[in-house]
Amino acid sequence: MLKSVFFWIGFSIPLTTTGNLGMSHARTPLIAGNWKMYKKIGEGVDLVRQLTPQVAGVSKAEIVVCPTFTALQAVGQAVQGTNIALGAQNCYLKAEGAFTGEISPQMLLDAGCTWTIIGHSERRQIFHENDKLLNQKLRFALESGLKVMFCIGETLEERENGNMDDILERQVHEGLSGLNEADFGRLAIAYEPVWAIGTGVTATPEQAEDAHAFVRGLIGEHFHQAIAEALRIQYGGSVKPDNAAELIAKQNVDGFLVGGASLKADSFAAIVKAGAGQ
Repeated sequence: MLKSVFFWIGFSIPLTTTGNLGMSHARTPLIAGNWKMYKKIGEGVDLVRQLTPQVAGVSKAEIVVCPTFTALQAVGQAVQGTNIALGAQNCYLKAEGAFTGEISPQMLLDAGCTWTIIGHSERRQIFHENDKLLNQKLRFALESGLKVMFCIGETLEERENGNMDDILERQVHEGLSGLNEADFGRLAIAYEPVWAIGTGVTATPEQAEDAHAFVRGLIGEHFHQAIAEALRIQYGGSVKPDNAAELIAKQNVDGFLVGGASLKADSFAAIVKAGAGQ
């Protein structure tokens, strides 16, 4: 068992959750759409214009859309004054410099973003971003004023080999190393079983709950139990309108990071409403 990274004296986070509650745990669900490399500028604007009236009545969930970099500013302008926030899909660990092809948190804030995703499985698997790099990116994004959805998750091979717990513990311990109390107020964890992303295969509600409970336990062990109880843990992996309600009903599932189903206003709106209990 790894020792806690911090020693906390007189520390507390006001909690809105007590006992073994399900969806009523009152951690406000965070439901984000990751558009990946889809939607040119006009298509992205059209999507949020269709989405906005469908989710206008949702008050019990935080809604975020994460377009491509080229569409950020236009989509951000289209969601101004609505209950939809703007997020990015990635960012680098410097404010500026000779880093061809990268984008800084400061540039994302300038475009209207309040959130960014860091550590998505595709960044880990395809672009070989490791825990050390992701930790640096996470810490700099938080220091810069962005809120972060930090992704973790195991591959099918890792799960079948019985290594899921070890993988998640490493990703939590190394990925979140050095965070302080204030950082956790602007952080969400997105658990993504890699074998369920874009495959049409979804972790069962029980599998999702088990993984989320394990991750929450790791946060409590490595940091502080109050942090663990307040932290939102999203599920990501082939979330659809027909499985969202069953997933969000689990005690430790606090929202979704949605891929393909976020590319259509009707399906994403249905997931948002299910996540909000509407």
